[in-house]
Amino acid sequence: MPADTAARPAAARVFFALWPAPELAARLAAVARERAGRGRPTRAETVHLTLAFIGDVPESRLPELVEAAGRVRAAPCALQVDRLGHWRHNRLLWAGCSAPPPALAELVAGLLRELRAAGFTVADAERAFVPHLTLVRKLALPPPDLGLPETLFWECRDFVLVRSRLSAAGPDYQRLARFPLSA
Repeated sequence: MPADTAARPAAARVFFALWPAPELAARLAAVARERAGRGRPTRAETVHLTLAFIGDVPESRLPELVEAAGRVRAAPCALQVDRLGHWRHNRLLWAGCSAPPPALAELVAGLLRELRAAGFTVADAERAFVPHLTLVRKLALPPPDLGLPETLFWECRDFVLVRSRLSAAGPDYQRLARFPLSA
């Protein structure tokens, strides 16, 4: 059998994220539906804030990811989701914070440090971290009003390891592990 067609170990597409409570996710999904136009709004059950995208890893290495994330020490933080933004280059509408708390940057830095130490590569790790929650994909034009109807408050007390499965209907996310935040 040629090397390029040899069986590969089972892989999981994974990332680490902050996962909002269902009430907050529902409010953000409602904003997504209102602003989607002909774009694809994010479903409430998939609303999240990505901390570190790993991509495909062998399933056999998932325990190593859990162990690395378990070493992260970071304080809980409060986010004020108070703005919408649009990235024209990838046609996204997103929600974010005008002033992300320093504890969020410390969480991301600690997570990246532990993942690198465990031998994992994080996609876009060299770019500045821009905390955002994707609301609409494939947005043809940004909405004329990028204001958020209200400021949404989010107490972040943990982060999660998530497995992503992509389909024509959109992504399906399975939370694999939860990591509490404590100072």
